[in-house]
Amino acid sequence: MSNIYKICDADLWDSAEKSGRFTGAEIDLKDGFIHFSTADQLAETLRLHFAGRKGLRLITVDASVLDIRWEPARSGDLFPHLYADLPLSAVRSVKPLPLGNDGLHQLPSQL
Repeated sequence: MSNIYKICDADLWDSAEKSGRFTGAEIDLKDGFIHFSTADQLAETLRLHFAGRKGLRLITVDASVLDIRWEPARSGDLFPHLYADLPLSAVRSVKPLPLGNDGLHQLPSQL
């Protein structure tokens, strides 16, 4: 299994679970695809796009069951993008992303 990760607001994810589908966050809808990160890209994604934000969830997704496109983004790194809704059947776990005393998000220890 090849995991990729989505960071999103807890309220948005709760709505996705209730509706049975995730169509993306505001930036995903604007860009026309759902943005994901690899484990190695998570800390920088959090720093650049979610610094200091509370109420976030880390969604672990099995990329092997999706039609993921790996496309260049910042610094030429390849990022996983999904040009479709995310089926909840591809989700492996949903975990909170709390802020530590230092103001940085605390990623799960298994990453």
